[in-house]
Amino acid sequence: MKRFLHKVAKHFTSATQPQIHFHRHLKPARFNLTLKSYLKSNPIKTISLFSDLLRKKISAVDSYSLLYVIKACTKKSMAIEGKQAHSLLIKLGYEPNIFLQTSLMDMYDATANVADVHQVFDEIPNKNVVCWTSLISSYVQNQKPNRAIEIFRKMQMDDVEPDQVTFTVALSACADLGALDKGEWIHDLISRKPEFSEDLCLMNALLNMYVKCGDIRKAKLLFDSVKIKDVRTWTCMIVGHALHGQAEEALRLFSALEAENKSRSSKSRGTKNQLLVPNDVMFIGVLMACSHAGMVEEGKRYFRSMIEEYGLKPRLSHFGCLVDMLCRCGLLNEAYSIILAMPIQPNAVIWRTLLGASGVHGNVELAAVARSKLGKLEVSVVGDDVALSNIYAAKGMWEEKVMLRHEMRQRRTPGCSSVGVGKLHS
Repeated sequence: MKRFLHKVAKHFTSATQPQIHFHRHLKPARFNLTLKSYLKSNPIKTISLFSDLLRKKISAVDSYSLLYVIKACTKKSMAIEGKQAHSLLIKLGYEPNIFLQTSLMDMYDATANVADVHQVFDEIPNKNVVCWTSLISSYVQNQKPNRAIEIFRKMQMDDVEPDQVTFTVALSACADLGALDKGEWIHDLISRKPEFSEDLCLMNALLNMYVKCGDIRKAKLLFDSVKIKDVRTWTCMIVGHALHGQAEEALRLFSALEAENKSRSSKSRGTKNQLLVPNDVMFIGVLMACSHAGMVEEGKRYFRSMIEEYGLKPRLSHFGCLVDMLCRCGLLNEAYSIILAMPIQPNAVIWRTLLGASGVHGNVELAAVARSKLGKLEVSVVGDDVALSNIYAAKGMWEEKVMLRHEMRQRRTPGCSSVGVGKLHS
C-alpha cells in the first residue's frame, strides 16, 4: 500500500473551492481549532482550508490537522483525498499514531474499500480493541458477515478482550447470517460480564439477533428482562412478533407501549421528553400484524394514527403493508384505489401483490392492469406472465391465454436442488 500511496501523493488542491487565507504566524493549535469547527458544519471547507495550509506551510501540519482532514474525507466519502491524506501521514512519520490509523480505517470503510481497511489494520503494530472492532464493523458494513465472525474469533485467539461495541457489531453479523448458534455463543460471552447487561445498545443488538435468527421465545424473554427500554427495544420486539406471524402479541405490545406513554404523559404533565414515541419502522410491524390477522379496520386506524397523531410520513413499506392487508381480505378495488392515490410511485412489490391477489380472487381486469404496470416499470418477470396466464385459464379465457403465451419472451430457469451434508462452517 505504501508504494501505491507514494504514487498518488500530491498536495491537496481544489480548483472548485475558494482558497481560504490565514495569517502566516497562525499557530498549529489555533489553526486546528478552526479545522475542527469546520469539520462539524462544512467538511469540504475543512479539506479546502487544509489544502491552503499545505501549500504555504507544511511544517504547520501536525497529527491533529491530519486527524481532522481524514475525518472530513470520511464524512464525505472522498476516496482520492483520503488516500492523499494517508500518503502525507506516512511522509510526515505519523504511522505509529493509533488514533490516525483507526481514523484511516473508518475513512476506507466509508468509501467501501474493505481491502484497504484490512491492510491498514495489518500495518498497525500494537492493535487495540478499537482497531479490531473497526475491522469487524467494516466487514459487516460491506455485507461480509462470515468474515466478520472469523475476525471476531481471531480477536479472541489473540487475547484481545471485546468491549460492548465489539459485541454489538459481532451480533449484527450473526443477525445478518441468521446464525443462531454463533449468536448464542456471543450471548454466553456477554453473560460473563454482568455489567454489560446495563448497556441498552448491546441488549438491543442481542434482541435483534434472536428475532432475525428466528428464536422469538428467547427474544421475548430477553425483552422482558430489560428494565429500561427505548423505542428500538419496543420496535424490535413488535416487528419480531409480526414477522413470526404472532399478530395478536405484536398489537398487544403496541397497545402496552401506548398505555405506558399515556401514564408517563400524565405524570410529567404533558412533557414529551420521557415518551417512547413510535417510529415508522414500528408501524411497519403494526401494519404487518394487522395484515396477517385480517384486521382491516384496525389497520386503517393505525395507518391514520401514524400520520395524524405521530406526524410520520408513510413510506413505500407502509403502503405495501396496507395494500397487502386489503388484498388478503379480498378488497381488491379498495387496494387499487389506494395504489392510484399514493403520493409516491408504487414499486414492483405492490403491483405484484395486487396481481397475486387478483389471481386468488379471480379478478381478471385488475390482474391485467397490474401485469401492464409491471411491464412499464421494466421489472416484469416470466412469473408475472404465468400468473396472468393461469388467471385466464381459470376463467376459461383460452384465447387470451394462448395470446399471452405467444407473447412471453422469457422462460423459467430450470430448477435445481442441493442437499447439505454435515455441519456448515462459516
